Amino acid sequence: MTIRLFTLVFCLLFVGCQATTDKIVEPVVAEYSVTPNTLDAFWAESARTVIEGDFAGYSATYHKDAVLVNGLSETSYPIASALAGWKDGFDQTVAGKQKSNVEFRFSTRLSDATTAHDTGIFNYTAEDSTGTVSQSLIHFEGLLVMNNGWKLVMEYQKSVATQEEWDALQ
Repeated sequence: MTIRLFTLVFCLLFVGCQATTDKIVEPVVAEYSVTPNTLDAFWAESARTVIEGDFAGYSATYHKDAVLVNGLSETSYPIASALAGWKDGFDQTVAGKQKSNVEFRFSTRLSDATTAHDTGIFNYTAEDSTGTVSQSLIHFEGLLVMNNGWKLVMEYQKSVATQEEWDALQ
């Protein structure tokens, strides 16, 4: 009886393993030359929303379940929490009380037709109504998926960058 049970379990496991190997998903193969252009458009749209104070547009660049990993404060949290903290800057920009800008430069870009991982530095500046300018140069990584357009699923703000590091990515 034990041998029959063992044989039955072995067969079920073996057949089950065979069934799962038949369902291996092949990687998506795409023309790489097309993907960087769509990613460039994504980052340009992200910059546009910051410059114009378009909070709804900026929020739409993130997947609903996106996460912000903050290396500066050594924590991570849902993007909804980060967006809530950034909203005032967008409101100030729309009201004309602040001029905002962001630029992106990349050191590594990995992608296929449906996923992307960009690494680089962003340069965020804000000028208030008195003319005082604040600048943040931040090493970052962005993990994106194609979901009705590119959407960030993870933004990792790793550390402060220097002007020299920024200039080196020109």
